[in-house]
Amino acid sequence: MRNISNIEFHTGSKEELLPDFVSDFQYIASHVELDKHIDRFVPWHWHKAVELFYMQSGELEYYTPKGKMVFPAGSGGMVNSNVLHMTRTQGEAKGTVQLLHIFDTSFIGGELGSRIEQKFISPVITAPQVEIIALYPDNPVQAELLNTIRESFHLSESDFGYEIKLRTALSDIWLHLLTISLPLLEKKGDYNKINDKIKLMMIYIHEHYAEKISIAEIAAAAFFSERECFRAFHDCLHMTPVDYIKNYRLQMACNMLSKGRESITSICHACGLGSSSYFGKVFREHVGCTPLEYRKKWQDSDIQRQK
Repeated sequence: MRNISNIEFHTGSKEELLPDFVSDFQYIASHVELDKHIDRFVPWHWHKAVELFYMQSGELEYYTPKGKMVFPAGSGGMVNSNVLHMTRTQGEAKGTVQLLHIFDTSFIGGELGSRIEQKFISPVITAPQVEIIALYPDNPVQAELLNTIRESFHLSESDFGYEIKLRTALSDIWLHLLTISLPLLEKKGDYNKINDKIKLMMIYIHEHYAEKISIAEIAAAAFFSERECFRAFHDCLHMTPVDYIKNYRLQMACNMLSKGRESITSICHACGLGSSSYFGKVFREHVGCTPLEYRKKWQDSDIQRQK
């Protein structure tokens, strides 16, 4: 199981880049310690793979364009395919740990168009009203499924037949999730094209964050007017395009500071954050320390983890 402390994006589509996610085994298990993430949150992202999770400890807020859901220790759920989402710890409490199964649905459904895919997979992943299926232990049926999800993380890659055992476990969990979500699926729902538009604008920012970016250029990436651009960012991400640009640039700067030895001047220019003095001011306001203090903190913690 991988320990994840930051996310990266695909060069082309800009969906999340999933480490060790290979064509012949489209699955990874992750152990996510939110305390080790920048600002203790995972920024807005999406991926074609579904995300099945269990909260081992702490309390986590999940955000989608439709709103917020809170998951305390012992709860869990599933984030649907290609759903735009972000997570952050609730309040100042520390020790938030999340266990994740991330897998392409072909792992359990077989090839596209198969009977299993048509009957059991497609109805869920194509349902726009199903962003997150939430599971809480105070519901007896959901509590039993949560126990199954928790136990599934005990499977070991060293076990004989691990891949088949894992597929069997995930298939069983999926069938229960489908049963639980049937009332929601029956309600139907209209696909919100704004989700695709906001992703196009986010992709443009991800590709050009090192440059000067105008609102007009961002809007044009989605064939929007500037007014529509502001409305989409407000409705989906609950922030302005300018705030998103600044936050993304700072995320990239934090990644560079934690992993490399580039000079502060090089990093601020590479991330489109202007002069060293402006970068230092904005960084301190956002992160709560200077860039050099941040580098020392995170690189020292990496050394300690390696010992």
